[in-house]
Order: sequence, then C-alpha cells, then structure tokens
Amino acid sequence: MKAYGLINGMKMMEDKTKDGKKTRKISAHAGHRERMRKKFREQGIDCFEEHEVLEILLYFAVAQKNTNELAHSLLNTFGSLAGVLNAPEEELLRVPGVGDSTAMLLKFIPQLFRRYSESASQGVRRICTFEEAGEYFFPKFLGRENETVFLLLMDARGKILFCDVINEGSVNVSNVYIRDVVRLAVRYNASSAVLAHNHPSGTCLPSTQDLETTRSVASALESVEVLLMDHIIVGGDNYLSLAESGILPDVFEKD
Repeated sequence: MKAYGLINGMKMMEDKTKDGKKTRKISAHAGHRERMRKKFREQGIDCFEEHEVLEILLYFAVAQKNTNELAHSLLNTFGSLAGVLNAPEEELLRVPGVGDSTAMLLKFIPQLFRRYSESASQGVRRICTFEEAGEYFFPKFLGRENETVFLLLMDARGKILFCDVINEGSVNVSNVYIRDVVRLAVRYNASSAVLAHNHPSGTCLPSTQDLETTRSVASALESVEVLLMDHIIVGGDNYLSLAESGILPDVFEKD
C-alpha cells in the first residue's frame, strides 16, 4: 500500500507494511540528484552553471536534501564559485544551512586542486622564461590563506634542483630568512634562484618590504655566486614578475 503527501513543501513517497507501519521515505529530489550525476558522467562539468556545480559539490556534505537553495545562497553571499571556495571558514559558517562538514568540504577543494596541480607539474624539469616561472608558481598558492614564501633553485641550464616553502607567516606578514636562502643555494650548488610569495589580500603590487627583501636576497645570493632571476608575487588570480616589470632595474637589469 502506498500513500503520498507533502512534507515541508516537498513531495515524498511512503512505503507501508500491511500493519500500517512506515518502512521508508523516498524524496522526489533523489531523482534529480541521479539526473545531475548522469549528466555529469555523459557531458562533464562544462555543461553546468556555477550554481549547479556548487549544488553537486554539496551532495558530498549534505545527504538527502535539496542543495540547490544552499548553492544559490552561497553564491549570493560570496558572488561567485571562486568567492565561495576562497571565503574564510568562519564566514561560510554564518550562511544558514552551512555546518562544519560543508565548510570543511568547501575549504578542502582549493587545497586539493593545489596538490593536484603540484603533482601534475612534477614533470616540469626546466624553467627558462619569466612566464614559465610564473605559471610554475601560481598553482602552489591556491587555497593558501597565509603569506607563504617559496624558493626555487636551478642549475646553469635552468634545471630545477629545489623548490619548497622556506617560510609561512600570518595573513599579512612573512619574513624571509636570508641565512636559510644562502644555505640552501650552497647546499644544492645552484646557479640561479627565483623567489615567490603571495599576497592573501589579492593584490600583486609589491610593498616596500617586498622590494627591500628582494634586494637583500639578491645581494646575499650574489655573495655565493648565485643569481636571483626573479621574484614572483601572486595575488588573487594574477601574478607579477618583478624582473619582467622593470620595477627593480638595479637588481634584475645587470650586464
């Protein structure tokens, strides 16, 4: 025996045993989820609007509920899919319907993509141009909320010898330890180096401290016969090459 009713404005189907006891409830929205999954399998993610992409992502944190309304609410609050994924966790939790699991999932995705991009770029063995350096570093800052400094060391042919975080600071400040930069350059017998860091504020414009740090690092590396090729600043979805910009001709335009 089957009975149909409206619960919380959503049609539900209830199966009952012969003695009248309810055995299960099936949401009509379950069919929508399956249609969305089928569409993704057949056509990929490019056929979806932003709210639909977010709606599908929320399936993994919100079980058996319509996530369409929450997806629209998040987009209305933060402006775009990128805005949602880049939003601080405490701001996400202020949106009605967002709990700890949902907030964690949304913060996990950018960092997962960063790890994927880093893994995919492991095949990169040489860097020869400013553009290649920028493209190499950009994914390494995805999902990072604190200012983080990377050091890249190369041999005379541009082959990568070392690349890793050398310091991570607060949201606004990160210090570069010159002694560590020099120690690593000597350890790897590097010929050249590239410094890179991010601005969590989203701007790529160098601060006075950035320029002073660049000069200090270049001078320290020069003392061990290592050339500082560039300093990349990543902000938002852009990056700036100090060497290419011509902002520091005394550092990067040498004979």
